[in-house]
Amino acid sequence: MTNIIAVTMGDPAGIGPEIIIKSLVEGELTGSPVVVVGCARTFQRILGLNITPRAELRIIERVADARFAPGVINVIDEPLADVEALQPGVVQAQAGDLAYRCIKRATELAMSGDVKAIATAPLNKEALYLAGHHYPGHTELLAQLTGSKDYAMVLYTDKLKVIHITTHIALRKFLDTLNQDRVKTVVRIADTFLKRVGYDNPRIAVAGVNPHAGENGLFGDEEITIVGPAVEAMKAEGVNVTGPCPPDTVFMQCHEGMYDMVVAMYHDQGHIPLKLLGFYDGVNITAGLPFIRTSADHGTAFDIAWRGIAKAESMAVSIQLAMQITRE
Repeated sequence: MTNIIAVTMGDPAGIGPEIIIKSLVEGELTGSPVVVVGCARTFQRILGLNITPRAELRIIERVADARFAPGVINVIDEPLADVEALQPGVVQAQAGDLAYRCIKRATELAMSGDVKAIATAPLNKEALYLAGHHYPGHTELLAQLTGSKDYAMVLYTDKLKVIHITTHIALRKFLDTLNQDRVKTVVRIADTFLKRVGYDNPRIAVAGVNPHAGENGLFGDEEITIVGPAVEAMKAEGVNVTGPCPPDTVFMQCHEGMYDMVVAMYHDQGHIPLKLLGFYDGVNITAGLPFIRTSADHGTAFDIAWRGIAKAESMAVSIQLAMQITRE
């Protein structure tokens, strides 16, 4: 079977295992062509707590060994060093290392063509660092593993889609490093990505940096010296792009249908409106990789881990979106 999706476990001490089970056993995803890369014994521990729907785990060595049926979860085992020592809701080095290994294994499967896309459950950055893997998050880790240089984070809902110039850097560093080339690169990535997911002539809006997009230089000149010239250069390349737009209105304009995607300048500028309008069904996508990568758009939620109350909507939507894009 083609178009198989790999789902990574994320941090096993968080809600990742629970929302994966719920996504793959409840609703329309049950029996879908999905293989999970994660610790099989941790899944068994969680199933034994009776906090999730019942599921049959099939431990497989290769994607080709998977058999898809309702209620069945195919797991490529990446074992923890000490399963019994794993504590839910606690930052632990072995959990961070497992999250890293799951992503690495899934990336290898995608690069070899065994799977068409990856959907990732949340990891914990502190646990990742404790394990010696110094990456700010999934996006940078996947870029390193695939050798990708031009990539960007996309937050995706039906009505609002946001792509970011920068993500996990300090705001002061963002201002010091913002340049025309990066703005043009992200606009190109946005245009290519939207066409890949079905938009024939994507309408892209670029948010400004400063209040009111600088008000013609009154509140800052980044729009005049950097963002505006980059937008004009992309228009000359034939991209349907507008900007710089006032950041306090452009996200709602996109949500109401004026644009198909907003280019956000920095992490919180894009994340706050997206999470306000689509917290439970938003999907995180890394655009610019050799394959599609989607993710639940929330964290590990250690405060509710292994209690059976985590909402699985974002995880399920991320898997569905990966399947949808790879079919097109």
